[in-house]
Amino acid sequence: MPALELRNAVRRFGSVVAVNDVSLSVAKGEFLTLLGPSGSGKTSTLRLIGGFEDLDSGSILIDGQRIDHLPAYQRDTATIFQSGALFPHKTVAENVAYGLRMRKVPKPDMDRRIAEALDIVRLTGFEQRYPGQLSGGQKQRVALARSLAVRPAILLFDEPLSALDLSLRLQLRAEIKRLHDELKFTAIYVTHDQGEAMAMSSRVAVMNSGRIEQVDVPEKIFHAPVSEFVYTFIGESCCLTVQSGAAGLTDKTGAAIGLRLEQVLPEGPSRIYVRPSRLRLAAEAASCPNRLSARVHFIEFLGDVYRYHMRAGALELAADHSGAIGLMAGDAIEVGWRNEDMRIFR
Repeated sequence: MPALELRNAVRRFGSVVAVNDVSLSVAKGEFLTLLGPSGSGKTSTLRLIGGFEDLDSGSILIDGQRIDHLPAYQRDTATIFQSGALFPHKTVAENVAYGLRMRKVPKPDMDRRIAEALDIVRLTGFEQRYPGQLSGGQKQRVALARSLAVRPAILLFDEPLSALDLSLRLQLRAEIKRLHDELKFTAIYVTHDQGEAMAMSSRVAVMNSGRIEQVDVPEKIFHAPVSEFVYTFIGESCCLTVQSGAAGLTDKTGAAIGLRLEQVLPEGPSRIYVRPSRLRLAAEAASCPNRLSARVHFIEFLGDVYRYHMRAGALELAADHSGAIGLMAGDAIEVGWRNEDMRIFR
């Protein structure tokens, strides 16, 4: 039996359909991420599960039982918000105890579960501190401990790391991943950060305009996207918009371009996508079946790689290279890529 099921869930705000006929099944112990841009419906879907929004139609089940008619406090869920939502006047131990008190857990069990939860998030010894005495990362770990202590059927994460700086975000991302691997709790995680979704999830559901475009393991989402939206939203990509016709391959202005493709394009416009990390430059491009003659526009140093921005007529693309290759703005360069690194949409 799935831990969670959404069946044809719909949520409207006036004329806007925020969640549009969403059906989803989540297995016990699974970490599923709802990923999408702002306005895609991911947060509204999470709020429907948690009971903070009401369904207009459809149903939600936890462990096979419908819960969409229940208020939030009667659902077997716990939510970790972006802010942490800690009580500033309560100590760490009192914050962790809050959900247990609401569930009328006996005092001896409560004390044991508080200690266990703080040990899990590595905050033993912080019991008597107040939120104002904690760092941003420590506050989120207290919020996580509070949710883990009540042992909910479903743990809901509402973009919990988005307000943190990069280094702390990466640290807590790894910490949540470690905890899930150890404890096997069932989680629904909302984010617009693709790196978080790829690194943490058992599966990813990519949302767009209130619908799920694709739900699959992270590797399939990245390497085998089912739509142009999923491909362009996940990771970086270069888009070459070309026209195939009697004059050969031209750019959007109708000018001929030095593009040689092994695959024959059907007549009309096509959009060719290649990720910057998959493009080969200069001598490395010579053995590629697909090549483009371009000129360097400008170069960025990104730490691990140099990013070469290039132009070929109206076409623009960027390629990552592990080292400097002695080129400057305005120099001619050959760019190449393999067939398996290219996606074509019409």
